[in-house]
Amino acid sequence: MRDTLHILGGGMAGSEAAWQAAQMGVPVVLHEMRPKVGTFAHRTGSFAEMVCSNSFRSDDDERNAVGLLHWEMGAANGLIMEMARSHRLPAGGALAVDRDPFAEAVTARLMNHPLISVEYGEITELPQDGHWIIATGPLTSPALANSIRAETGAESLAFFDAIAPIVYAESIDMSVAWLQSRYDKGETEEERTAYINCPMDKAQYEAFIDALLAADKTEFHEGETAGYFDGCLPIEVMAERGRETLRHGPMKPVGLTNAHKPQEKAYAVVQLRRDNKLGTLYNIVGFQTKMKYGAQTAVFKMIPGLENASFARLGGIHRNTFINSPTLLDDQMRLKTRPNIRFAGQVTGVEGYVESAAMGLLAGRMAAAEIKGQTLPPPPPDTAMGALITHITGGAEARTFQPMNVNFGLFPPIDAKGGRRGRKDRYKAYTDRAKDRFTQWLAAQ
Repeated sequence: MRDTLHILGGGMAGSEAAWQAAQMGVPVVLHEMRPKVGTFAHRTGSFAEMVCSNSFRSDDDERNAVGLLHWEMGAANGLIMEMARSHRLPAGGALAVDRDPFAEAVTARLMNHPLISVEYGEITELPQDGHWIIATGPLTSPALANSIRAETGAESLAFFDAIAPIVYAESIDMSVAWLQSRYDKGETEEERTAYINCPMDKAQYEAFIDALLAADKTEFHEGETAGYFDGCLPIEVMAERGRETLRHGPMKPVGLTNAHKPQEKAYAVVQLRRDNKLGTLYNIVGFQTKMKYGAQTAVFKMIPGLENASFARLGGIHRNTFINSPTLLDDQMRLKTRPNIRFAGQVTGVEGYVESAAMGLLAGRMAAAEIKGQTLPPPPPDTAMGALITHITGGAEARTFQPMNVNFGLFPPIDAKGGRRGRKDRYKAYTDRAKDRFTQWLAAQ
């Protein structure tokens, strides 16, 4: 048992950590409370269930930081990325997946691995002995969160994350809406028509903003604070920041031409992205919300093309917990006060499926190496994984630490063409350097 790695949580990070460690020859016990103990956001007992968007975001590994992270995970034989590509859906330049088959495939691979066993049930306290990775994610159970707070002597930070609604495709009026990816992105016709677009003129947009601002919202419980992550703001919070905010955010009309009225330029456009392989479900892109259910149906049916929409899922809001990693973790992702325990995934303060899985990949490899009597250094900080782990284990300002997506701002600067016109060349220089350094890091193991 001394040589066994225990992983708490079967989400993106826990699943990837289990796979990486087992592939290195280390026995793994994966502990998951679902389906015995559910959460309000999960629907199944599958590992790596996608509870919010079905997108892994940009797949451009040459000029996008998250696309680079896709590449690094693939180069490291990541399970999450392999299964995502096996179950991908058309989404322009993004990597979107058929969520249920994806989670079922991840689950099957883990359950069938000879070195991985699964134990179901809730663990309410930080374990005292053995090698552990805590990858319980943003929905860490209250009892375990209290145990973490007691150990660290600090309050866990929290922000509110909102779930976007999903619409039945057959209920969308395609005489108003049309199929097109922004700027016709994609190499195939299917990719270039991966989104449904609903146009608004100025009067419709103004009426929509008025309704959004006036709608009934979910109230916070007493004692809670609403510190939103800027990358996942509820649309009504964005609207409160200014009437034009949505039109320059998720409702921007650029790169789109109305197939029904090509001469008319829409004032704003609502995009819906395919949510399953059958194409029967579409999620409203960027429309996370804390409006009450009745208000959601009324407001969203004001969108042209969605007047008769039927919703497979309405939006919701939930509290996400994460630790102050810069003060609590070392560069091996170990809890400084209890080095037999590592943390991984969104609970460490990275944001997004891809980033969470990537931190699980590193934690799994580092823990397995330690069990085998070795030390695996973190990837260089000029790689995507290295930039993330550097950020959460000391690169971020602890006093103002907030969840972070991977982005080139986390990378050491590079000597390349500057300015807006040279941005693509500069990003390509970042990814070229990162791929070279990450390949060297892998080869040294």
